[in-house]
Amino acid sequence: MKLRWLIVLSVLLVGCSSKPSRVQHGGWEAGRPVQGAQTWMPITEEAAETWGVSPRLITAIIAVESGGNPQLVSRSNAVGLMQIKASTAGREVYRHEGRSGQPSTSDLKDPARNIDIGAAYLSILENGILRGIDNPQTMEYALIVSYVNGAGALLRIFSSDRGEAIEQINDMSPEAFWQYVMDNHPSSQAPRYLWKVKRAMESA
Repeated sequence: MKLRWLIVLSVLLVGCSSKPSRVQHGGWEAGRPVQGAQTWMPITEEAAETWGVSPRLITAIIAVESGGNPQLVSRSNAVGLMQIKASTAGREVYRHEGRSGQPSTSDLKDPARNIDIGAAYLSILENGILRGIDNPQTMEYALIVSYVNGAGALLRIFSSDRGEAIEQINDMSPEAFWQYVMDNHPSSQAPRYLWKVKRAMESA
């Protein structure tokens, strides 16, 4: 009888010992995707220098998004190495460059053009809506989450007012920001994506 109660107590303690994580860590290894992404390093480094973006971040995004396959097109019509949607990120970069319209699918399948547009988009995020985040590590995390789910969605988990959201973020350590995103982002994709890109950066 005592043994039965001990087993029941053990099960209860294990079940209550920690909050379940939203991020499932299994099923994705960074090694091969990072190797595929590193194939494009000369182009990546050039785009990174042009737009003032970390080449390791670009490489990690390529690894997670396409594994280095420039011809990949998703079901949502995201194209190429950095899986850019012409109607959103592509159009935003064109607007930033003073151009109308958006890149074509053939443009986005071109590795140099795709990486340049992806790097430009990261720069637009960093110097635009995310401007004011002080800690470089926190900014990197914010860029990763914003790249996949939008900067507006990220800031709204802190405040509906952009300035207040930036202030709240600056009051946090990078580790606290990471955990807050893991626990509070409305898209389950965002925490998983942040974890994968960080893992790819560590492997790059």
